[in-house]
Amino acid sequence: MTEPVGGALTAEGVRAALEAAASADEQAKIRRRMTDERTEVIGVRMGTVFDIAKTNERMPLPEVDRLLDADAYEMRMVAVSILDFQARAKNPDRAALYDLWMRRMDRIDTWDFIDRAAPRVLGGYLLDRPRDVLFDLARSDDWLQRRTAITAAFWIIRSGDLDDPLALCELLAADPEHLVQTNVGVALREIGRVDRGRLEAFLDRRGADLSAHARRTALIALG
Repeated sequence: MTEPVGGALTAEGVRAALEAAASADEQAKIRRRMTDERTEVIGVRMGTVFDIAKTNERMPLPEVDRLLDADAYEMRMVAVSILDFQARAKNPDRAALYDLWMRRMDRIDTWDFIDRAAPRVLGGYLLDRPRDVLFDLARSDDWLQRRTAITAAFWIIRSGDLDDPLALCELLAADPEHLVQTNVGVALREIGRVDRGRLEAFLDRRGADLSAHARRTALIALG
């Protein structure tokens, strides 16, 4: 595991660690799946990116904010991974993690950034709070925000609280974006693992509106 450069938990130290681990082959592989050609790719395999994030998991949030400023895909993946690691820690400052995410959502602009940390960073914060923000995101014209809403609900489902997650699935059941539908399917599958009857009732009512992929995923919970 790469140590922070000079012992400092800084954005510069993360950049140096990433560059030291980069390869041209990995850069080409990652570049092929980028949807925005303007995104810089350093070329670091994901396991190493997560190791670097783990090494820097106590990074102060202003430095994480600086990572989110970076054009490089891997630097922002380190940033959201640090947020996730901090959300998993004992007695995390959930409000600060949530506030940083919401303020910098424009920089969390790929589906895998959302999947990496939205459940614990957003869902964990909202477990015992009003969730109007998730419904606002679910009604957004931006599919990334809609995916964020349903992905954050994963952690709420895990707590056994199904009402708001099911309401979000209602809003997104006919969503035209495949990358929203995929996580609606995951949410429904996890709902079914908590309460089979509520999933069955949802599928009877809205199953025809789901994409085939989302419906197949949801049905996994029913065996």
